[in-house]
Amino acid sequence: MKQKLNCILLIDDDEATNYLNKMVVDKSGCTEKCIAVESGFDALEYLKSKEDGEYPQPDLIFLDINMPAMNGWEFLLEYEKLEACQQGHIVVVMLTTSLNPDDEEKANSLGYIEGFMSKPLTIPKLMSVVEKYFLSRM
Repeated sequence: MKQKLNCILLIDDDEATNYLNKMVVDKSGCTEKCIAVESGFDALEYLKSKEDGEYPQPDLIFLDINMPAMNGWEFLLEYEKLEACQQGHIVVVMLTTSLNPDDEEKANSLGYIEGFMSKPLTIPKLMSVVEKYFLSRM
């Protein structure tokens, strides 16, 4: 891969899952950095923060659905309220253990969710997303 994504954001309340997903992302070599947070609240704070005077605007977010305090759907409602400069051009993929067909149907009905995948994240799953949504930019 000639160019890399700037950043991938992992949002999952399970520390072990974040650790393993981050290992997969790092091993793939497809991004400059990978940030893992354990809640929707932390993700929103990250997206609202500035690094060197600019919002981080990760290229890709892998979002869990079932999290305490703020689940994936609630995160998305708050994400929609962010300023456009905080949202950036982010591809959101639901990465979940949910077997509920209603969750997949809901994800597919929302225009800004680009995918619905079951855990665990693997290099082939990651690369399929990268190739589908970013290859033309690289």
